[in-house]
Amino acid sequence: MKHSYTKILAAAILPACILIFSAAPATMAGFSAAAQERIGGTVEFDKTVHDFGDVMLSDGPLRCTFTMKNISDKPVVIYNVVTSCGCTDVEWTRQPIMPGKKGTISSTYSNDEGPYPFDKNLTAYVSGIGNPVILKLRGVSHEKQLSLEEMFPVRFGSLGMKSAELKCGNLEQGGYRSDEVKVANLSSAPVRISFSGITPGLTVSVSPNPIPARSTAALKFTVTADREHWGKNWHHAVPLVNGKAYTATEDGKKTSGISVYSFTKENFSSLSKEERDAGSRPMFSSSTFSFGKIKAGTPVEAEFNFTNIGKNDFRAYKVDIDADKATHTDVPVVKCGFKGSFRVNLDTTGMPAGETLVIVTLTTNSPSRPIVNLFITGWIE
Repeated sequence: MKHSYTKILAAAILPACILIFSAAPATMAGFSAAAQERIGGTVEFDKTVHDFGDVMLSDGPLRCTFTMKNISDKPVVIYNVVTSCGCTDVEWTRQPIMPGKKGTISSTYSNDEGPYPFDKNLTAYVSGIGNPVILKLRGVSHEKQLSLEEMFPVRFGSLGMKSAELKCGNLEQGGYRSDEVKVANLSSAPVRISFSGITPGLTVSVSPNPIPARSTAALKFTVTADREHWGKNWHHAVPLVNGKAYTATEDGKKTSGISVYSFTKENFSSLSKEERDAGSRPMFSSSTFSFGKIKAGTPVEAEFNFTNIGKNDFRAYKVDIDADKATHTDVPVVKCGFKGSFRVNLDTTGMPAGETLVIVTLTTNSPSRPIVNLFITGWIE
C-alpha cells in the first residue's frame, strides 16, 4: 500500500486515532458524541470528543462541556488546559476535585472560519496522569441548510448514515469504549431498527426506536476489550430496517453492514513505578528496513532484530501490517538480555509505483513500549 510520508508519520505516532464521524439532525443542531473513557485509573470523562455535527455559520459561537469524574482515592487537580488555536476559548474547574466528585472543562468555538469542517484540540494536564488528555471539538459548518439525503448519503433502505465505517479508538484490556453517531430515517413513515450478525464484544442500539419519519436518532455502539483481541480489530453488525436487511453503497463499494474499528493494547494503569521499571523493553537495531528500488511483483523479505534490555520477558501479542499482501513469522518470546528477530514477507504485486512505505505495528507487553511501529520503505518501478 502506497502512502504519503506526512500521513504515515502521523499514523506511526497514533496507530489508532480517535475519529468521531460528523452527524446532524434535520434541524441542523449539533450533538454530543458520548465517548466515555477511563484514564489511568484516575479519572473518567463522559466523552473525549464533542461532535457538533452539521451546523450553520449563522448559529454563531458553539459551546460544549466535558465532565471529568475523580475515580481515584486522592484529590485530582486540572493544572492547565491548552487550546490548539485562538478560535477556541476554555474554562475549567480550578479547585481540587475530591474522590468521587466531578469537575468540568468548558469550551467555546468561534465558528467564524468559513463553511468548512473543523477539528480543534484541548490539551488537559491533570494530576496523577502521566500524559496529557486530548479532548476534541469537531463538526462541519455550512452556509445553507442541507437535506437529510445530503447529510446521510449511505443508505440501508430508508436508514441513512454518514458512513458505514465507525471508529471507536484506543482500548485497554479490562476496559471499553462507547460512542455514538447520528443516523436518519429518510422515509415518510416511522421505522424500527434492529441488528443481526453482531460480532462478539460489540453492542449496538438506536434511540429513539422506532425513528420518527424524516427524523434522526443516535446509533450508540460499545466495544469491550478481551484478551483474545489485540491491536487493530473490526467489529461488524448488520442493520435491519423493519426486520429487513439492505445493501448500501459507499465510495463505490457495496456493504451489507456497519463496521466498528478499535485498537486494543495492554493495560498498565495498575502498575507501580517499580513494576513498570521491571517490565520488558525491546530495543530494535533499526526501526526501518529499506528494500531499495525494485520492480512491481518482486517479493520483499524484511528482517527486524531486537534485544530485550528490560527486566522481564518480552512478548508481542499481535503484529499488524499496513499492506494488503503481507505475512510474518512469529515474534519470539525473548528473555531479558537476549536477542530476537522476525521477518515480514511483502508481496509487491499490484502495489502502486513510486515511493512506498508500509507500517508494521507490534502490540506488546512492554510498559515503556506498548506499541512499536516499524517501517518498510523503498521504491517500486
